[in-house]
Amino acid sequence: MSGEDLNKLSVKLQIQEEIFGTELFQKIEGLNDLAETLNAVPLPQANKKVETQPKIEKVTPARSYIPEPSKAVLPQPAVTKFASVDATQFSKITSLTEFNELICECQKCPLGKTRNKFVFGSGNHNAKVMVVGEGPGADEDASGLPFVGRAGELLTKMMAAIGFSREEIFIANVVKCRPPGNRTPNDSEITECLPYLLKQIQLIKPVMILCAGTTAIQALMGRKGSLGSFRSQFYNLEDALVLATYHPAALIRNPEWKKPAWEDLKMFRSKYNELTGEIFEIKG
Repeated sequence: MSGEDLNKLSVKLQIQEEIFGTELFQKIEGLNDLAETLNAVPLPQANKKVETQPKIEKVTPARSYIPEPSKAVLPQPAVTKFASVDATQFSKITSLTEFNELICECQKCPLGKTRNKFVFGSGNHNAKVMVVGEGPGADEDASGLPFVGRAGELLTKMMAAIGFSREEIFIANVVKCRPPGNRTPNDSEITECLPYLLKQIQLIKPVMILCAGTTAIQALMGRKGSLGSFRSQFYNLEDALVLATYHPAALIRNPEWKKPAWEDLKMFRSKYNELTGEIFEIKG
């Protein structure tokens, strides 16, 4: 291995240790001193593909949110007007910029009246990877951008640890406006806002989607369940594979969950390698 390769591998291990703890991987002898002199996150480097074949469950793309497991799938909301725009115009939208302009003044649910800024999402409009969270918090409501607070900083590090920069992915939320007091969005709010997220997925056409937290995976799968019941298997939605993991805010509150979260991220990256032919090996 060349000196440059050793440098890059050392920094990657250093990032992984910072985020997930020393017990999640084995340090490579002789690299610790070298790592202290490095301060840049390297480009992904690896030399083999992972051969694991996790179970994939194919699901019908969600068209509305299911409030209770025992209830039937809700019908697509009737055509309504909001901000002088007819919802049927979604079929004519061909770009995220155009779509943002269409929906950014939305007042379909009460969250529109209490928000500061509409948080459409941000990132690469042609991303192969999307990250979906629950909804904006106080920092996001103030800036108009998703995942910019402490949880956002951790998400950036988590994705960098498996070879994805923030600039190459697209980040969005199930609801586009902050629920008061950072509460979990209710079923009616999710039902109103979910078509926006589905349209974003259709426009971006990602290869994979990482759902951060229970609300995100429940909304996309159209059914209730614990995060544990969704984790560790892939789901097929709009020709993309979906995997659920912990929300970064939950990892900040519960550091003991970082180890299973790291396993989720490794599983996500391994499947991405398999689907795209890219090669990025994670140590640990």
